[in-house]
Amino acid sequence: MRFLEAEIDLKALNHNFQRIKNIVKSVDPACRIIPIVKADAYGHGAVEVAQFFEKQDIFAFGVAFFEEAVALRQAGIKSKIIVLFDREVEGIFEYNLTPVIFDFKQVEALSKEAVRRNTSLSVHIKVETGMGRLGIYDAPCETIRKIAQLPNIKIEGIMSHLSEAKNREWTAEQINRFKEIQRCVKALGINPVFHITNSDGIAYPEALFDAVRPGLMLYGYCQNFDSDLRPCMTVKTKMVDIRKLPAGSPISYGRTFITKRDSLIGVIPVGYADGYFRKLSNRAWVIVRGKKAPVIGKVCMDLTMIDLTDIPEAKVDDEVIVLGESGNEKVTAYDIAEWAETIPYEVLTSLGSRAKRKYIKEEET
Repeated sequence: MRFLEAEIDLKALNHNFQRIKNIVKSVDPACRIIPIVKADAYGHGAVEVAQFFEKQDIFAFGVAFFEEAVALRQAGIKSKIIVLFDREVEGIFEYNLTPVIFDFKQVEALSKEAVRRNTSLSVHIKVETGMGRLGIYDAPCETIRKIAQLPNIKIEGIMSHLSEAKNREWTAEQINRFKEIQRCVKALGINPVFHITNSDGIAYPEALFDAVRPGLMLYGYCQNFDSDLRPCMTVKTKMVDIRKLPAGSPISYGRTFITKRDSLIGVIPVGYADGYFRKLSNRAWVIVRGKKAPVIGKVCMDLTMIDLTDIPEAKVDDEVIVLGESGNEKVTAYDIAEWAETIPYEVLTSLGSRAKRKYIKEEET
């Protein structure tokens, strides 16, 4: 068993959801929320997060792939599940899922299966507006018209995806493209749920349409709203050893850190096998006894060294905060992302997916 623990604060999760709900409902009381729980709910645990949100006022869950949806159904999740990036056919019907359509051949196969089963299937159609990833890009309105004529297929939603929501000008261009498709679809006599916005896009009232798809914002990070959000994940471990080393001692592989003074060196049982990136070597900080301690030397597969010289009271078995806060100090996913030259999404999914999770319920906080 690894020595990394992730505490998931469900009270913070609820706070963030209510904040999102207040924002979108103030613009349009009918706007719906689709919590994104793909990638194991960004490392927070998809089943537990979905169980929590199923008690809330949501439209559906969003997952990346069929297997993620199956895991939710097998855990007893009854709500609508939208599968974003998968061509699965038979399993869509067996598990009562809602597929996202991104080309015509995909929906033809689903239509044939629906006819064979003598049932109908609700789908969401993804259109290309500037992401360049998945979505119908060639004559989207004509393709949507053809899909509408397929037997046993019901178009429940039309969606797209914002590729650079922090860029107001480009986002406005994507929104305008989506609005053109919306006008065309409504002219066909189809009135589905339109949705394009992710967490960052919630800052634009004109991007909300009929539903929003928050992901990172649910879990406490979104630079447009950070002051209103609470990070849900705290990642911690325990000190496995403390060593007194003289000045001139090399630390870890490659001797990238040499002590400049007589030093107190802590060893924590966390490494890149736990999702603690090697890029954090000689860059990151952790928190011990309410004080920050720097990571020194190369991050190893299973172990990382920290300089405790300025925290002489530190002891073996002390709690070490890798992500989170203690006293007046904190380490955020933004901090780790900056040190590792990545993004907070990767920080959360990497640490959260490998750690043993503990869920803190509202009555426990």
